[in-house]
Amino acid sequence: MKTMSGLGGLLARTEIFDEAQIDELVQHDHEQDANLTELIVEKGFAEEQDFLKAIASLLNSEFVELGTRTIESDVLDSLPTKAVFQYHVMPIEIRSGSLLVATQDPFNPGLVDALRLAAGMRIRLVLSTSAEIDKAIRTFYGVGAETVDQLIEEDRIEIEVGADSLQKVEIDESDQEASIVTFVNQIIWEAFQEKATDIHLEPMEERLRIRYRVDGILVETPLPSKLSRFQAAISSRVKVMANLDIAEKRLPQDGRIGLRMQGHDIDIRVSSMPTVYGESISLRILTRGTEFIGLSGLGISDKGANIIREIIHRPNGIILVTGPTGSGKSTSLYAYLHELNSLDVRILTVEDPIEYEMPGINQVHVREDIGLSFSHALRAFLRQDPDIIMVGEIRDFDTAETAIRAALTGHLVFSTLHTNDAAGAITRLLDMGVEPFLVASSVKGIVAQRLVRRLCEACREPEEPRDRVFMESIGFPMDELDGNVIYAPKGCEACRQTGYRGRTGIYEVMKVTETVEPLIIQRESSSVIKQNACGAGMVTLRDDGWDKVLKSVTSIDEILRVSEDSD
Repeated sequence: MKTMSGLGGLLARTEIFDEAQIDELVQHDHEQDANLTELIVEKGFAEEQDFLKAIASLLNSEFVELGTRTIESDVLDSLPTKAVFQYHVMPIEIRSGSLLVATQDPFNPGLVDALRLAAGMRIRLVLSTSAEIDKAIRTFYGVGAETVDQLIEEDRIEIEVGADSLQKVEIDESDQEASIVTFVNQIIWEAFQEKATDIHLEPMEERLRIRYRVDGILVETPLPSKLSRFQAAISSRVKVMANLDIAEKRLPQDGRIGLRMQGHDIDIRVSSMPTVYGESISLRILTRGTEFIGLSGLGISDKGANIIREIIHRPNGIILVTGPTGSGKSTSLYAYLHELNSLDVRILTVEDPIEYEMPGINQVHVREDIGLSFSHALRAFLRQDPDIIMVGEIRDFDTAETAIRAALTGHLVFSTLHTNDAAGAITRLLDMGVEPFLVASSVKGIVAQRLVRRLCEACREPEEPRDRVFMESIGFPMDELDGNVIYAPKGCEACRQTGYRGRTGIYEVMKVTETVEPLIIQRESSSVIKQNACGAGMVTLRDDGWDKVLKSVTSIDEILRVSEDSD
């Protein structure tokens, strides 16, 4: 047991604290038996790492960096998962018959005895920061390991796999149901914290794989090795949350989940799909809130932003935003609406789903099951005296024709299409069956976009010069390279070793001018229309990407990954 005088003397020997701070720490520790390290950090007396390094030296212990350490499976198995989570420790090595365990609370008087009883062997404490221990636990034990360990201890889930590979699940006890609920919530909350846009629960032959899409890239999250046993129960829980039929495992199903976690409102779109080894479930995470990215926050160049402002402040016409799924089209549309939203403007939107709730506008959610489609809602909008209409997506001829007629009768219409570039939106509308003269007279501007990952500012490093022939072959503006440093990704703790952190957009903004309109009427190809627009000064997606490379926002490889050659 530590004494006040012993603790005070030890703290004084660190040469970190003044006398008043030592008295306060000793008194607080004596009265509340608190975690001394957390108390020191909370009061701002010292940095956690500095304090633990000093204490390790005085206690003849070690301070260890867990970030790059490899831990053997027999070491992990030597300490029960429950003890790892309960005492917030991490077993790292077996040395000379003793289990080395990392902790950030070396002053806990009963810790060594508790760990010795749990492991059945001698314990030697080493020190590491709380963040390092948290990360190591997640890496080596997996998300929700404590919950899975509890489920295995309860042993109340029975799973039978029939000849048709359909799994039957029986959850007998309410406390076990609570454990499954806890695990699913842990997965969703971790994905939300990682700023993931999607969660994929994928049954494999011998395990359940869970991947998050972070910054547009799929990353696998560490999971407990025994999780596959509870695969069917986890799928059933998600389906219950989404109000889907848990008994139907032969057909795809779609649903939605609304959650409030840690003060955040989270909307989730759920899709289940039968596969060979069970149901694959995908969850699209949508965060409800009132914080909107303005036009200036989208990453559009000053030239592009000025053109967009000119287009969206027209009294009528169609403005289209194009790009693949997950390219930020909805975010851009809401940025435009946010700029136009005022008391003297009536705005109506029809969406599937409503991704952002914006005060001051009237939003309608598509419900195909009762006949409320995009085209149906759009026709009804025209009887609602709107000034501005936003249609989530133009999917068919009826929606396209109604949107165009709305634009021709004095309304400003925003919508999206799935095309590779701005000029491709014209040919897509023509392919839907819309008359060329209607497209030419109604469409005023088209914005094509992609999302690219931002270089992590904590670890990015200058890139070695590449072969000039290669750089010219990809269209890089070598004449603008003088005086600019091109950076490449490296990888660090802050960016999960990816070299990238966050995303921004690259944009291609095309005005439908008097020189473009005859080309549309003549049904010219998208390449001809694009060539004309570039001749008039349009910046292509790739050229906008090179501008962001020169500004050290992203890398050459990232632009090559998401954009096509403008030629």
